[in-house]
Amino acid sequence: MVRLDTGLFNNTHSTTSTKATTGTMDTTDWIGSAAATLTTSAFIPQAWKIWHTRHTADISLGMYALFTLGVTLWLIYGILMTSWPIIVANSVTLILAGVVLAMKIKFG
Repeated sequence: MVRLDTGLFNNTHSTTSTKATTGTMDTTDWIGSAAATLTTSAFIPQAWKIWHTRHTADISLGMYALFTLGVTLWLIYGILMTSWPIIVANSVTLILAGVVLAMKIKFG
């Protein structure tokens, strides 16, 4: 008879509970946070340029609409998973992408 309570199937090898109680970030968290910061901040120059030039002709409405929807779903996923790096990054990205999308709709 094979026993299935060896810890392999009951999630006792997870470090999630340890990280949650100690408040520490491991290498994976740092990499994820750095990636989130870079990809989120990448939208700032685009939003800034559109805001000042009011020129959106070269931006695809379909791409930004789908992208904004995707970011919204990532945000919902982060909330459901209680993953603060995903929640924070996608909240900021949603605002920035939403601004670009709104300006695309407004300015054409």
